[in-house]
Amino acid sequence: MPHPADSLCAVPSSTVPRRQVLLRAVSLTAVVFLGATACTVTPDPAPGTTAAATTASTIANATFNFGTGADPSGLDPALVSDTESYRVTRQVLEGLLTIDPVTGAPAPSLATTWTELNDGLSYSFTLRPNVKFHDGTAFDAAAVCTNFERWYAFKPTTRGDGSASMFKQVFRGFKDDSANSLYESCTVDGDLKVTLNLKMRLTGFLEALTLPAFAISSPTALKAGTADVLDQTFSANKVSKYALHPVGTGPFTFTQAKPGSVTMTANADYWGSKGQIETLNFKTYEQPETRIAALEDGSIDGFDPVTPDNLDKLIKSGQQVLQRDPFSVMYLSLNQSIPALADQKVREAIAAAIDKSTIVNNYFIAGTATTAQFIPPKLSGFNNAVAGIPYDPQKAKTLLAGSSYKGEELKFYYPTNAARTYLPSPEKVYAQIATELTAAGLNIKPVPVPWSEGYVSAVTSSGDHALSLLGWNGSYADPDNFVGALFGAPNAQLSMNDPQLVSKITRARSMPNGPDRVAAYQAISEQLAQTVPAVPIAFPISAIALSDRVASYPLSPVLNEVFNMVKLTPSTG
Repeated sequence: MPHPADSLCAVPSSTVPRRQVLLRAVSLTAVVFLGATACTVTPDPAPGTTAAATTASTIANATFNFGTGADPSGLDPALVSDTESYRVTRQVLEGLLTIDPVTGAPAPSLATTWTELNDGLSYSFTLRPNVKFHDGTAFDAAAVCTNFERWYAFKPTTRGDGSASMFKQVFRGFKDDSANSLYESCTVDGDLKVTLNLKMRLTGFLEALTLPAFAISSPTALKAGTADVLDQTFSANKVSKYALHPVGTGPFTFTQAKPGSVTMTANADYWGSKGQIETLNFKTYEQPETRIAALEDGSIDGFDPVTPDNLDKLIKSGQQVLQRDPFSVMYLSLNQSIPALADQKVREAIAAAIDKSTIVNNYFIAGTATTAQFIPPKLSGFNNAVAGIPYDPQKAKTLLAGSSYKGEELKFYYPTNAARTYLPSPEKVYAQIATELTAAGLNIKPVPVPWSEGYVSAVTSSGDHALSLLGWNGSYADPDNFVGALFGAPNAQLSMNDPQLVSKITRARSMPNGPDRVAAYQAISEQLAQTVPAVPIAFPISAIALSDRVASYPLSPVLNEVFNMVKLTPSTG
């Protein structure tokens, strides 16, 4: 979910020539922990959603079509973790806090001010007045507590093991495991005053509240949609009726979702900037060639992600290409419930067999860096001393020969018919890694799973996935968003049993900002490199393509891209 003296988000495309634009969003520098300590914030509107001046426009009632690489997996943000689901829910629902597009610090959204209390064990929030959910329900403190208490009370029948729930990743446990949960309670102190109470200080707590998973839903809609009963299906995933029609306070109201498309309409009563777009459509194009063709023939006004294969075509044809600063990690997941992978020598052999440089050079956008760790280099806690296990095919063979591995079949899951911001060409990356592992002496069985048929669920649930391709897109500027989310609690994706590591991560996330906290995360990175519970491969650069209809786009390394902030050219109708 970072960095020294750059701003967070978009460089407006209007500041550079209109054709053949290649931009990089500057990084999260200097904002690693701004707003994480005790503060009282002046009651300004949220950055980027502030004034009626931005709603004045020569363009009104526009329809905007945006191409994506996959369907969302569900539309209840509390129960999903994929970027395509969040891309939709960010338009419809809002949280207490958002991300300042200039500094990257937590900024007002549904809360206008906040104060840290009790040495970080409580936070008091003043809520924005005169806000209503799309169904007419009043937004107030009771609605906030309804949502937090709902997340805390999730049962296994709703959450599974919780691995897809950001609530568990941040708070470490639910009500039925209250002894291990860091969440204490939500207190209504008045119609527009609410206090969130913790059992332990969380240094990145305010940053975590900017996650789309903590967006506030209408309590009326949650009840009407039996939000905790997963008796529907969407994108091969079990979801609730509510997850088919989310209701929030955001700039767009949800209209419908079906395979291949999601439609929403501008919220006429939105408290912030209503923007220029009246109808917003997300259209799924699984193949890179179909996305670029749709942009060229005018079927869509932009798409995400751009793959290396079509980057040159876009630039040569004069399309706008905007490049995000890297804030994600692509990795190979190793499931230690498979006996062979419980042997550390086998895991080390797998790491030594992978030629990361070839993968990055061939299948990622130029500028993508290889990595031996999970914390990005500009985030506090990155460890320059961690070299990891370098590419060495002979060492891989030697490690395997000295291990317990006897040629057992290892199922290698990989997604098909989808491009992710952290994995633009999954089939090609799989083929490269599988070839290298086979050459080292491993018996690899390919298991292709279409993304839209439940890939994420398949590789994060208990099962026979020995290896799988995955990635993590950072959502807020704290190292815990990376190592805590992936390794801070037992999960079926990795099935690792390392209480010492979990304890180190739990301690680090509560430490005050400073050299000791940095050292703690550096030590965690060193331990992950030594024990190899997964193999980090790259910090990918991602990019989007836009038509000439777009004058500026709210580009964000953490994908906080809300379409009421898209500016269209005056000639556009």
